[in-house]
Amino acid sequence: MSKISVKNFGPIKDISLNLGDLTFLLGAQASGKSLLLQMFKLAKDRKSIVKRLDNYGFVVKGNADNLLNRYLGEGLSSMWHDETSLLIDGMNFKAKDSLVKNPAKEIVDKVFYIPAQRILSISDGRPKNFMEFGENDPYVLRSFSETLRLFVQNGMNGSNVIYPLTYRLKGTVRKMFDKSIFHGAKVVMEDKGGQRKIAMQVDNINLPLMTWSAGQKEFLPLLLAFYCLSGPVQNVVNPKQYEFVIIEEPEMGLHPQAIQTIILQIIEFIHNGYKVIVSTHSPVLLEFVWAYNELKKLPKKCQLNAICDLFQLSSKSTTREIFKDVFDKNIKTYFFSRINDRVVSTDISSLDVNSVDPAVFEWGGLTQFSSHVNDIVAKYVSAYGE
Repeated sequence: MSKISVKNFGPIKDISLNLGDLTFLLGAQASGKSLLLQMFKLAKDRKSIVKRLDNYGFVVKGNADNLLNRYLGEGLSSMWHDETSLLIDGMNFKAKDSLVKNPAKEIVDKVFYIPAQRILSISDGRPKNFMEFGENDPYVLRSFSETLRLFVQNGMNGSNVIYPLTYRLKGTVRKMFDKSIFHGAKVVMEDKGGQRKIAMQVDNINLPLMTWSAGQKEFLPLLLAFYCLSGPVQNVVNPKQYEFVIIEEPEMGLHPQAIQTIILQIIEFIHNGYKVIVSTHSPVLLEFVWAYNELKKLPKKCQLNAICDLFQLSSKSTTREIFKDVFDKNIKTYFFSRINDRVVSTDISSLDVNSVDPAVFEWGGLTQFSSHVNDIVAKYVSAYGE
């Protein structure tokens, strides 16, 4: 089990996590979730990160401040000070300079990072290259966009069709995405103004990216990331090299039905051996975790049927295979909250609705308004209703 401890870094006072096979991070905006996840990747992949920055002409030269400014954004190295510490899987980065002292021999990335700002990677209708971003854009966005660019150019066997692809997603997942997001449309690469750009074919009309719904636009880079990690191995991205998959806010712009399908894809990832970390503001994802916790208490002989019923999978669906070992997995949930304007973490993995701790029974605040609405309506209906 991977362990993360970050203290006194930026807004973070003290965050300690024991990662499960699947880990959810909750918290309001600017509560340090992305910062922690970026530092996790930096600790794990710092040698390959330094090499890529150097290849693109970014100055690091063994200087930790240079590395942090190139990686997080210009000027953000100041978040690390004398009281800062970073401990990840036994690697202790007490001193800032330890970030640029890397005895590891491997250069390949171990963390596949899908950032929350992923729509920026295709904002011009095509995946941008690493150098098209500004100095304040984080490395994880640059790297993600570059990966998508290379995959679209060289990893699709010369096909102009992005969706649907029969060999990248399981049939059930693909059909569910079609039903909830694309509604029979096809996503293709077309030649436009001398460039190959993304378009959606609907009734023989090619619609440019900016005419799509917000959910469709937000989902496309996520879909391409799923392609990189699923299906047959291709030359551009080797899915077997990764140990961790980080997904920030997979629910952005999506209907709950589509979010349910994303949960299926995440379950397939952990079935395939990835450790997945998800930051989210979606109660749908937490409803799954709560249901998982309850179903795990059932006799083993009925667990598989129960979770398949949860996702409305028939007894003949080949997707059922991803659930065969799901109840052997460990799912963790953490809530990031502020105390005196500094961020701390709380383990709320039980999601026990009978807990006395509001962080637990309100699922990190995701059900707080719903509970409040129920209380207010009940109060006034009982007092004034007919």
